[in-house]
Amino acid sequence: MGKRILISLGGNALGTSFEGLIETVGIVAEPIADLIEKGYEILICHGNGPQVGMLKTSIDYGNKETKQEMMPLSECVAMSQSYIGYHLQNAIQNQLRKKGINKSVVTVITRALVDKEDPRFQNPTKPVGAFFSKEEADKLEKLDKVMIEDSGRGYREVVPSPRPKSILEKESINTLIDSGSIVIAGGGGGIPIYEENKWYRAIDAVIDKDWVSVMIAADAACDSLVILTGVEKVAVHFNQPDEKWLDQLTVSEAEKYAEEGEFPEGSMLPKIKAAIEFITSAPGRKTLITSLYKLNEGLEGKTGTWIIND
Repeated sequence: MGKRILISLGGNALGTSFEGLIETVGIVAEPIADLIEKGYEILICHGNGPQVGMLKTSIDYGNKETKQEMMPLSECVAMSQSYIGYHLQNAIQNQLRKKGINKSVVTVITRALVDKEDPRFQNPTKPVGAFFSKEEADKLEKLDKVMIEDSGRGYREVVPSPRPKSILEKESINTLIDSGSIVIAGGGGGIPIYEENKWYRAIDAVIDKDWVSVMIAADAACDSLVILTGVEKVAVHFNQPDEKWLDQLTVSEAEKYAEEGEFPEGSMLPKIKAAIEFITSAPGRKTLITSLYKLNEGLEGKTGTWIIND
């Protein structure tokens, strides 16, 4: 197989505490360093759902006490990209130094261009940040925030999840990977940006990390996309008596299973759709879905589910 791969890390796998994050990046850094030692060129994209929620909730609660404005979501995404990237950089660099490998590890604060007219902006569904009382929620709605009641726990802001059109930093990312750097980019799906009158502006939204992983991997001419998640393999009839774990899927098989409802919308389905998008973007591309703890074994064909073209 080719030697340039993008590794996509789920935000939930990274943990919600700082201690948990440091522990997890320490776990994944060692096999990544092993791959670099074997000659692989590595890009990394990560989720940030729990982390950006923790940031926004903490800041929102603090601002409620001090009566300051709510922190824009774009700022929280940028902060999460920075501190998760920093921990990944540090952990990978330490493993490389242990092996005597002199390579730079770089985090690129990444913006994802969206269309302000994307119909998904008319249907915000992703809850973010702190809980508010009905009275506080009413005031926030007057500031054009969309607030919903959340399971009897109070009111929360909800934001849309548009599809990204392009990655604004793609040329810089490609230059860095071509120069031999290990690149961390597209964290949390990128900071959502729209263009108006030739001016870039941030907009409150949440972009799916899996779609941005595909775009960065395709732009960088990666040979393989590796999606690390909470399970070792993809399954059909999951948690049923006839459960079946899959070693390999073709695109047509994956599409058939998806149409039959085998992959849950909130977990495996976006990963399967992203895998298909990447595989069909150019000849010879493949996607591996496996556990955070089985990266090397998956690439060696010992575990995981490979999705390939027909």
